[in-house]
Amino acid sequence: MSELELHGIRKQYEGADRPVIPDLALVVPSGQMAVLVGPSGCGKSTTLRMVAGLEEPSAGTIKIGGRDVTNVAPAERDIAMVFQSYALYPHMTVFENMAFGLRIKHLPEAEIQTRVFAAAENLGLKPYLERRPKALSGGQRQRVAIGRAVVRAPKVFLFDEPLSNLDAKLRSDMRREIARIHNMSKTTSMYVTHDQIEAMTLADMIVVLKDGVVQQIGTPVDIYERPANRFVAGFFGTPSMNFLSADLTATGDSQTARGPGFAIPLTTKTSLRPAKSAVDRVVVGVRPERLSLVGNTDDVALSGEVAMREVLGAEVVLHLESAAGPLTVRTDAGSAPRPGDTVQVWFDPKAIHVFDGATELRL
Repeated sequence: MSELELHGIRKQYEGADRPVIPDLALVVPSGQMAVLVGPSGCGKSTTLRMVAGLEEPSAGTIKIGGRDVTNVAPAERDIAMVFQSYALYPHMTVFENMAFGLRIKHLPEAEIQTRVFAAAENLGLKPYLERRPKALSGGQRQRVAIGRAVVRAPKVFLFDEPLSNLDAKLRSDMRREIARIHNMSKTTSMYVTHDQIEAMTLADMIVVLKDGVVQQIGTPVDIYERPANRFVAGFFGTPSMNFLSADLTATGDSQTARGPGFAIPLTTKTSLRPAKSAVDRVVVGVRPERLSLVGNTDDVALSGEVAMREVLGAEVVLHLESAAGPLTVRTDAGSAPRPGDTVQVWFDPKAIHVFDGATELRL
């Protein structure tokens, strides 16, 4: 087991106006999988490449198992990497591809066979050990790439968007495969993706990046239920969270977020600060699954016209136009209204998220 530590990591390319990563600090506890997620260009792959030794940090320290590896060659870091491209040798069989790294290290042939056969058994590759990559499907090739990493028994696994080339069903299958392997091996892992589903389903801890800056670090539940800012709130969830601009008013001990067509009383859970008479600008967030076509006595109602509906089998996603702005609602297919219908949607005031209108930080 090996803890992965990044301290004061900075990366700026020659001739660039600003750093890709200004100041990154991250500790991945031994045996956990940290998923780095964010939009394209946020610095997640650059971070992983620095851990791998394929990029040099402009400043800072990288440690694996307490050992400073900042200036250590990639081959000496005791890591294994799985790429978006499978990077298999086309002239070698599956067995030879998986065994290649072990033979480079001059391990005994008996141990090589034991490791490769064990990994092939776990990954469902035993029937394909004598085939070459061109005779395999995309999912099977990615299994071979993962198996090649697994047999090395490294201190750290690095995954650089390994499922991007697969179709939706294969991605789902391989997510489960990677999760199963991680649960078995408990090897410290760093996984890079732009896919929020991969992040939510695979991570012990999620690191959300934007413009090279960490926005939030937390468990999948923390990230989804308690987003640190509007960016994180909008990045996670399908469809994305609804955002309503509002004025925060305080009268006596009560607070209300008011906007076009709505007034949301803030409960003890969502109360922001001691009540005061000043008016502040806030953004109220509510997830599409929290909006309902049926309301309770204490719920808040919003009225809107159905502009479009997306049928997803058992569920329908409704896109509404309202005085407060566009709204997205997830509801049961059987009760969904049609485009052009005017509807009321309801939500529990305790289910909202409130963000500062200026800084966009969670309040």
